[in-house]
Amino acid sequence: MARPTTSSVATARALAQIAVFAGLIAALGLPGAIPVMGMAVPVTAQTLGVMLAGTVLGPWRGAAAVLAFEALVALGLPLLAGGRGGLGVFFGPSAGYLAGMVAGAAVIGLIVHGVRRTGPVRPTWLRTALGCLIGGIPVIYTFGIPVQAWVTGLGLGETALLATAFLPGDLLKVILAVLVTMTLRRTYPQVFAR
Repeated sequence: MARPTTSSVATARALAQIAVFAGLIAALGLPGAIPVMGMAVPVTAQTLGVMLAGTVLGPWRGAAAVLAFEALVALGLPLLAGGRGGLGVFFGPSAGYLAGMVAGAAVIGLIVHGVRRTGPVRPTWLRTALGCLIGGIPVIYTFGIPVQAWVTGLGLGETALLATAFLPGDLLKVILAVLVTMTLRRTYPQVFAR
């Protein structure tokens, strides 16, 4: 029996990490959602999973984890707030936020890890905070707000104003993502190895 090659082990590890973070994003939607007055999009903890996917896995694997999660949603698994799933959610008020989650994970990963492909990745407090702050809030909102406005028929300004209700929770998620990432870096650094 042939021994696995280094590249096949690395590929298996990458796929396992992607699957774990897709599961984490799904699990963070299960506790339920908090409805926001006037918003067609509820508050969930899933963007915390998106932030962690970007900070831990980097840009490409982080985005792949979000895509894997969204593929499960598209297949009909009830993994979004309120037990929603299926292709219809990609045409509803949350559709832009779903697209923004993929872009957000990639931007977070790029800011935290850069474009290095070899050697250990060492996220810093500052890069992790900036990555989560930029990729986890304005990037996701840039996709989500216009689509929500278009689907709901509200004005762009009115939808953007309503979206400010998400900011306190999203800022808390940034803090949690930074703390978890830096704790992981200190206690389990091999998770960041490439």
